[in-house]
Amino acid sequence: MLAAPGELATVAIGDLETEAGGVVTQAHIAYRRWGEPTGDLSGRNNILLVEHALTAGSEADEWWCEVIGPGKALDTNRYCVICTNALGSCYGSTGPASDHPDGGKWGSRFPAISIRDMVHAEHAFLSAIGVGRVHAVIGGSMGGARTLEWTLLYPEQVDYALVLAVSARASAWQIGMQTAQLDAITHDPAWQGGDYYGTGSAPDKGLAAARRIAHLTYRGEMEIDERFGTSPQAGENPLGAFRDEGQRFAVQSYLEYQGVKLTERFDAGAYVALTEALNRHDIGRGRGGLNKALASSKVPTMIVGVDTDILYPYHQQEHLSRNLGNLLAMSKLSSPVGHDAFLVEARQMDRILRTFVTLTEETPSTHDLATAHGLYEI
Repeated sequence: MLAAPGELATVAIGDLETEAGGVVTQAHIAYRRWGEPTGDLSGRNNILLVEHALTAGSEADEWWCEVIGPGKALDTNRYCVICTNALGSCYGSTGPASDHPDGGKWGSRFPAISIRDMVHAEHAFLSAIGVGRVHAVIGGSMGGARTLEWTLLYPEQVDYALVLAVSARASAWQIGMQTAQLDAITHDPAWQGGDYYGTGSAPDKGLAAARRIAHLTYRGEMEIDERFGTSPQAGENPLGAFRDEGQRFAVQSYLEYQGVKLTERFDAGAYVALTEALNRHDIGRGRGGLNKALASSKVPTMIVGVDTDILYPYHQQEHLSRNLGNLLAMSKLSSPVGHDAFLVEARQMDRILRTFVTLTEETPSTHDLATAHGLYEI
């Protein structure tokens, strides 16, 4: 039984052993859905699994409100859209801030997880609600990494995939930027080894600093410079005879605001867990390297990149498109915004998603081809 449309629901998936050998006991996955499922839940159906980015959650109708809904690109009159909250997050799925079965919060007892662990958890979730196959998996950024892993871990259960603004593995630059963010959090005295829950103190300063670093990678250099340049914050003067922390540039004030805003809605422990998972992202691990892993992909996959993306530069999506075993299409978002363009460039994303949906309706899936040729394995 699926939850009512738009309603947050949680599904128990049992114990989950991680890729590195840890165990998340009595794990749960939270989700929302829109639209009604039709067809065979273990065969051809209308289910679209949407994967969120780092600090988002299952409320995809809010963070992608321009493209999900009746008559929109992901038309909930025709498709059933399901969005889970990733394992390790803090919006309903089991993570560091969740209650531990033995009492207290998971905190430092929560094991390090990988993108693959998140996908295994989602697979267990779909099995628990009786879904054995989906029409498509769609995701950007961390959601794109999960989408890629879906096509390699469970190709028999995914008919099509759309991967946005991500790479085949974390680059050294990405790991460097992300470990700087982790250090900002774990060096905050309030971190307390990850066991700050219930102490009345949280590493908000560290989380805010991490967000300031991250936000610069989410936005385009051109956009930031055009918006702020060297302007001072209104009523302040950062060019005085001595440095004064209360006298800021406008961009500094903006980033401080972004940092504080995140502390009001997100958990530092979850941020550490998910960022560490992104550091571990590497589809070539255990599969003979990146290109061999990509070449083995059988799921028809569309790749989308952003021309000004600093975090996941466009050449990384070009690498995916050149080496994927079953490339459906390639598209480029042109925007000064940078990485976040897939979230804010509504008109371009509407066109890209409508094109993707049309391609899935016109292009035979691997299942279709296997059936046509009398094959039963893909």
